This record gives sequence, C-alpha cells and structure tokens, in this order.
Amino acid sequence: MFAKKEDEVVKKTKIPITQNRLIEDFRNLGLKAGEIVLVHSSMSKIGWIAGTSVAVVNALIEVLSPEGTLVMPTMTSDNTNPENWKNPPVPDEWKQIIRNNMPAYHPDYSTSRGMGRISETFRSYPGVLRSNHPQSSFAAWGKYKDKICGRHDLTPCFGENSPLEKLYNFKAKILLLGVNHQNNTSLHYAECKANLDDKPIQKQGAALFDKGKRVWVSFEDLDYNDEDFPKLGSEFEKEHPILKGKIGQADSKLLPMKELIDFAIVWFEKNRK
Repeated sequence: MFAKKEDEVVKKTKIPITQNRLIEDFRNLGLKAGEIVLVHSSMSKIGWIAGTSVAVVNALIEVLSPEGTLVMPTMTSDNTNPENWKNPPVPDEWKQIIRNNMPAYHPDYSTSRGMGRISETFRSYPGVLRSNHPQSSFAAWGKYKDKICGRHDLTPCFGENSPLEKLYNFKAKILLLGVNHQNNTSLHYAECKANLDDKPIQKQGAALFDKGKRVWVSFEDLDYNDEDFPKLGSEFEKEHPILKGKIGQADSKLLPMKELIDFAIVWFEKNRK
C-alpha cells in the first residue's frame, strides 16, 4: 500500500523536491525568521521529497531560525472516550475494555493520530516540547516553546490556557501547507470564545498519569464541530488579504491567526444557532 501511494506521488512530481527548494518556497510564500507559526500539512501534496518529512521540518526550522517558534498539532484522538467514536465506531462490548487498557498519554512517546507524517516527525525532534494534554497536544520548537506548550489545561482543550490561546495572544501565523480550513484547528479556539447559547457538551475521557500511576479520567468538553470551517475560511479570505503560493507542488496559505479568530468569533455568533 505504501509503495503504491509513493509511486503515485513520484508520477505527479516533475523533479524531486529538495530541502533547499523548500527553504526557498517557504521564504517566497512570506515566512520570515523570528515568526511564530502553527503548521497544518499534507506531505503527499508537496510532491516526492528527497528526505521526506525530515527535509520539511529542517526547512521550516532553517527559515524561522532559533528566534522564531514552530508549532504543530500532535493529537492522540485514540485516547478518548470510545462512546464518541464514529470513524470507525467499535462494538459496545469493546468500550470498557478500551477504557481499562488504553496506555496513559506520555508526551515523549505517545504517537499522534491523523496529524500526518510531518507532524509525527516533528514531535520527536531535538529541542521540541510537547504539551501535556492526553488528547489534544501540540508540539513547539524555538524561542517561545515553553510559553506556548508549557501548560495545557484538560478542559476545554482548545480554550483558556491551551496552546491555541497562547498562539492567538502572540499574534502567530497559520500555515496551511497543502490543506484547507477543514484542517485549521485554530478555529476551535473561536468556538470556545464565541458567545453562543447551548453549546453542545460531550462526555470525554482519557488515560493519563496521575502521580506516576495510570488512571482513566472522565471529564466534559465542548463537542467541537469543523463542518462549517471551509465556508468560514472562504468568507474570511474574501475580506482579508492572505499570502498564497506553492510549497513544492502543494497549494499553501499563510494567514494571521488573530485576525482569523476575531473574524470567526463574530461569524459563529451570526451563523451558528
């Protein structure tokens, strides 16, 4: 399966994408040294890369420099309440077994799920700090990594004291590398901030370490919804200039997080009932 998928990428690539080419493309897009950037990515959209995800991470670090800060989501959506699982659902008789046996989250070795190869590579890089949330962690490298990922409250996972709130306060940039606003996790922070009646709540749970012992903790959080993110993002782009370009062969966008979140809060209050 992997060989077949790589063969498809090779056929769509005119010339191998190198680390130096990626550095040039990031700079041409508008990425600058010293900036704070949250990256969402799809490696296959870039084309065939000499060095795969390592070359992408190296290029981002080179462009941002130690004065900048690179952040990526490293979420562990398998360490959640199996009652809520839909993709795929599991039989009812499995659910308590999962709750009893799911390994506790550990920032050093718990693998992310559905975040892509670039993020999965980045989380184990030297000097990267990963936040302590058992489901919705972020990882950061650079000057402000401790301020962004040093504290991450259990609930709401995308709200107060989350890395998203800190990125918002830092007026960070968002890089959508080969993906669209459907993958733009930042918009969940706007869900938390929006003044909406009867926000849906979900019963959650996760395995984590408490005083060195593995425990299953139950809690409540918002039932986050990304179905309208593409429409919201499209309307934002009509009213606000953003930077667009190619990273390798991937259509990419660089946009200001604070302006997007402020727009999204108003948009949710108007369009979500």
